[in-house]
Amino acid sequence: MSEELQGRAAHIAAIRERAEAEMKAIGIDDAFIGTLVDTFYGRILAHPELGPVFDARLSGRWPEHMAKMKSFWSSVAFRSGAYGGKPVQAHLGVGNMTPELFPKWLELFAATLDDMAPSPEAKAWFMATAERIAKSLTLSLFYNPALDDPALKQARGHSA
Repeated sequence: MSEELQGRAAHIAAIRERAEAEMKAIGIDDAFIGTLVDTFYGRILAHPELGPVFDARLSGRWPEHMAKMKSFWSSVAFRSGAYGGKPVQAHLGVGNMTPELFPKWLELFAATLDDMAPSPEAKAWFMATAERIAKSLTLSLFYNPALDDPALKQARGHSA
């Protein structure tokens, strides 16, 4: 192995070790992530607005989705690189999904963390991460930059 590759591998290992230590210090481990994902998605299914949207998309595929979500959160928390999915593409074309559902998703996630986060730092970390994810997905799925075009705004202003 070349020195450059060895250096890169050592750098990646150091990042992972640091992430694992940071997560351990605030009470996050794989067991907690598994319980969080199971609890949260159980609540998603019971939610009157979110449940039907998720179940319509995942009917018959819940076990695979749950495994994928556990892998995703573990990969993000421990910087393991284990998750290789494409979240934006996975959410394209989901029936009845609207930007208004994302705040409800975040509220439910926060309530789940209120009930089970091992520390205030763990809740803060998960919420900051979830908020970034929600914002990214909302922008990717629903935002049209053309609507911010000053010429369009001016034209709409004149026609109103």
